[in-house]
Amino acid sequence: MKKILQITLSVLALTFILQSCSTTKSLVGAQNGPVNGTWTLTNVSYEGIVANAVQNVFDQAPPAAFVNSTWVLSNSGNGSYTLANGTSQTIFWSYNNQDKMNPTFQFKKIYEGEKAKNIAEGYQLNVTQADNASMTLKSPIANGGRTAYIVYTFSKQ
Repeated sequence: MKKILQITLSVLALTFILQSCSTTKSLVGAQNGPVNGTWTLTNVSYEGIVANAVQNVFDQAPPAAFVNSTWVLSNSGNGSYTLANGTSQTIFWSYNNQDKMNPTFQFKKIYEGEKAKNIAEGYQLNVTQADNASMTLKSPIANGGRTAYIVYTFSKQ
């Protein structure tokens, strides 16, 4: 009887360990699920600040220059965006939904010869909506002691 109990406990412990490992691996792919794919940034709007108050976003261009840009976001975290003028940027991205009420989309710019793990700086946007057809991201901006937002609206291709 004692031997059966030991075997049962061993099997349960092994099952628990294997279940934990497989759940962790499946979450990596599932976590990026709502934002995977190819997106077109269709609109840029502002909350709490006047249009054109921000001259440069993502250390690249004015917000309006991102309208009609194409964002390719693969499940592996590799991606890119291409502005309407043809300027392209490689990125490494992730969707963080640890805080279910406030998920974030974050990305790092990757330049030739660089690895994402070696880049400490990036950009983080609040995900206010994401499904199979559209996505809305908000970039917080400090505005005189208050937080204002640049709002990016995407449609899925």
